[in-house]
Amino acid sequence: MGVTRVLHVLGGTGLGGAESRIMDLYRQMNKDEIQFDFLVHRKCASESQFYDEEIKKMGGHIYVLPKFKVYNYFTYRKAVKVFFAEHHEFGVVQGHMTSTASIYLPIAKRAGIPITVAHSRNAGVEKGLKGIATKFLRKNLYRKTDHCFACSVLAGEDVFGKEWVKKGNVKIIHNAIDAGKFTYDLEKRTAMRQKLQIEDKLVLGHVGRFNTQKNHPYLIDVFAEICKKREEAVLILLGDGPDKEKMEQKCEELGIRDKVLFEGNQKHPEEYYQAFDFFLLPSFYEGLPGVLVEAQAAGLRCFASDTITTEAKATELVTYLSIEQPAERWAEAILSQTDYERKDVYQEMVASGFDVKTQAEGYKNFYLSGDSSGL
Repeated sequence: MGVTRVLHVLGGTGLGGAESRIMDLYRQMNKDEIQFDFLVHRKCASESQFYDEEIKKMGGHIYVLPKFKVYNYFTYRKAVKVFFAEHHEFGVVQGHMTSTASIYLPIAKRAGIPITVAHSRNAGVEKGLKGIATKFLRKNLYRKTDHCFACSVLAGEDVFGKEWVKKGNVKIIHNAIDAGKFTYDLEKRTAMRQKLQIEDKLVLGHVGRFNTQKNHPYLIDVFAEICKKREEAVLILLGDGPDKEKMEQKCEELGIRDKVLFEGNQKHPEEYYQAFDFFLLPSFYEGLPGVLVEAQAAGLRCFASDTITTEAKATELVTYLSIEQPAERWAEAILSQTDYERKDVYQEMVASGFDVKTQAEGYKNFYLSGDSSGL
């Protein structure tokens, strides 16, 4: 029996939540049995992204489709048809980009792909025309795929509808991580804080793309309130994105720019989690945020928006707060818990089903047999 090739359809191979979770899974696969390939949407085929090099080293291929712009519907559809007419080697096509899954999954099926999957990774859409178009394209997606997967109940309901989830037709698969990599380690924490020259600081951390969804303006307002009470406070922001410069400007205007470290995308975010004292995630919406799972695995006390599913709460370390209330309330809640004891919670993460090593076995069986019961 040859290698089963699984094609993951994504917006790109950059450092995003879905991409990171797929890479965590990819690293666990026996490449003699299962190999991952990627079909991404880019402006130009030569554009390189964060995970490209690692994918190629592991034996994966990266294929490129034009970005979908609504007005290029027919051009996009034709490109998908041409691709699947030329590629029959996949045993599974798993579409994480659900906005256009109703286009590419039926085409893949008609081209002879044995198993198709629509995988919901988020529980919201962007505002404006793009969001309206996404909702329209997702309509009845559940009828156009063999399997419906979602990272949380909320994400499943958002893409496939409450009724389809209620009927048990959506497989809820939490975003698992390599929990052991994030486990709290005092020596690593001390070394990282020395490296960043923040040994004696109160360190708040956040990991996420600089876009509307992540609600950085509110996050910075919360930090500004904390600075009024704790002069030694520092905020570390990991990630990149279109709103980064605006957030740097906002910090300047609030007079806290010297207290905020914009660290960009990092290959080893686990080192930063060690250095944090608290993790903040005031997003407007999420599917099931892997970064919140990572932060818990690092033993961090976390404060998250109450718009985020409680399925992400693997431990008692997470406190949910409303982003409708003043930033001052978040600051008060955070400062009331500065004396918590950081500890190793690896076994809790495994018991909660958030360790990728365990989840990989279920996926392996699914990719080889089409049986999702082990997921």
